[in-house]
Amino acid sequence: MEVSSSQNSSSGVLWFFKDKGFDDKSIQDMFKRCKRLEGLQRERASQSWDYLRSIGIPDRKLPSVVLKCPKILSFGVDETLEPMVQCLNTLATKPEEVVTAIIKFPYIFSHSAEGKLCPLLGFFEALGIPEKQLGKMVLVNPRIVSYSIEPKLTQFVDFLTKLGLNEEGMIGKILVKNPYLMGYNVQKRLQPTAEFLKNVGLTKTDLQKVAVNYPEVLCRDVEKVLKPNFDYLRSSGFGDNQIAALVSGYPPILIKSIKNSLEPKLKFLVQVMGKSLQDVVEYPDFFRHGLKKSLELRQRVLSQKNIDCSLNEMLYYNRKKFCLKYGST
Repeated sequence: MEVSSSQNSSSGVLWFFKDKGFDDKSIQDMFKRCKRLEGLQRERASQSWDYLRSIGIPDRKLPSVVLKCPKILSFGVDETLEPMVQCLNTLATKPEEVVTAIIKFPYIFSHSAEGKLCPLLGFFEALGIPEKQLGKMVLVNPRIVSYSIEPKLTQFVDFLTKLGLNEEGMIGKILVKNPYLMGYNVQKRLQPTAEFLKNVGLTKTDLQKVAVNYPEVLCRDVEKVLKPNFDYLRSSGFGDNQIAALVSGYPPILIKSIKNSLEPKLKFLVQVMGKSLQDVVEYPDFFRHGLKKSLELRQRVLSQKNIDCSLNEMLYYNRKKFCLKYGST
């Protein structure tokens, strides 16, 4: 392996990496991405490595953590690593949650516990998020710690407020339900999606329901996901008003796989069940049910007993109550 002059000055940490099992290509890549490694002493790297092991990061996971964030080895234990871990521990209900969060996003140590994490926690508390849920939210999506309050998070909160979600604690509930939602750019993703949903025919109240109950719909790409699904529904024979009813009744219809979900279910609806498109417009939750595990089994029971019923009557009950009413599946 050819070693540059800058790496020669850090031969200690270079051999530290080799001792830990990193191959030459990975070592070169880390030196290119992280200039801090050029002056890093082997002793500092060893201390950081040993500390990360001591908090419970498995030996098999440590190399990938360092590959993701090489400068983690340059952070002092007392100055940076331990204060952040202690702060995260106050948010956790289980010790392994902190370790999982660090493995997921080791760059969390690039941010000060006192200067960044604490103000963020205060911001979220002001949105009405209880401390217990706040901890869960941050540890599920530790990348949150990298978000700026101004302008990123304030723009996000303003976006939801303009949708009418200004009831006390409502925005906090949405963030707890889907902590990844706030990572999306308001101008490039969330706003275009909201506008598309409005154009489909959703009312402001419908949009609020999407944000609260199906935030995963709100953050999907219009051109890549939502519009193709809309076009597929149109090509299947649904009118624009019918599609608006479908989407407002079951918003995930716009993000379901056409090939693996929408197409086979519609074929089953029409060709096997003998239902019309209007039947599913009146009961959009039809698309919530699995084809193999629910629709086919229930249709078989009803056919054997020569029972003709609406989609609502067929699918309203859970499996146990369905069996009591119509027989075994």
